[in-house]
Amino acid sequence: MDMKFRIRRFNPEAEEGKRKPYWQEFTLTGVEETDRILELLHRIKWEQDGTLTLRRACAHGICGSDAMRINGVNKLACKVLAKDVGEKVQIEPILGLPVLKDLVVDMEPFFAHYKSVLPYFINNSPEPERERLQTQHDRELYDDTTKCILCACCTTSCPSYWANGEYVGPAAIVQAHRFIFDTRDEGAQERLDVLADPNGVWRCRTIYNCTPACPRGIQVTRAIGEVKLAIVRGSPEGVITEGAGEIAVSNS
Repeated sequence: MDMKFRIRRFNPEAEEGKRKPYWQEFTLTGVEETDRILELLHRIKWEQDGTLTLRRACAHGICGSDAMRINGVNKLACKVLAKDVGEKVQIEPILGLPVLKDLVVDMEPFFAHYKSVLPYFINNSPEPERERLQTQHDRELYDDTTKCILCACCTTSCPSYWANGEYVGPAAIVQAHRFIFDTRDEGAQERLDVLADPNGVWRCRTIYNCTPACPRGIQVTRAIGEVKLAIVRGSPEGVITEGAGEIAVSNS
């Protein structure tokens, strides 16, 4: 089939007065339904316009580098098939971050928020002879949030982040959640203090844009709610309990 692409372009090296975003259209022939959008963008770059700029790496949904807005929704280009979008597709950079060129955004503000939540294991207790043991149940408390690949799809789909770039954002909260609810970690209170800041979790308005935007299927809104409850209680202990055959938030 033939596919028409409408791509938002921006060239920071253009002549003075022409450094504005604009739309450019391309047509590809011989497209298969199972072709991935990333592959098709490669065709446009290699066959029609070598100046088209996009970020990509593994092409298997692991690195998260090819996040972009596809028909108005944040997606990884390597995971979207031609049959998922039809014969016409509109592609633009993710929102809320400065555009460097075409579909490439500056990720530094995003990673600054990520670093602010101390996204690493903290434990100053004497090291055991072997590993630090943990029960299967305790591991399940944060299993979902270990899946984050830092693609920024959730954060840049959030209207609160669009309105205020100082908001730490869903992805950073997800990363904090992974360690806050790890029973082996000793830095939970430090992270809760960071997220209790006015630009922390309380900027979340529970709009739910973040959860469907996640290409890894993480329950982002739920994780944010669990962190909020931990702040209110002053501790992550007992926030998530096992019930009805699954991990659930305890409101008691």
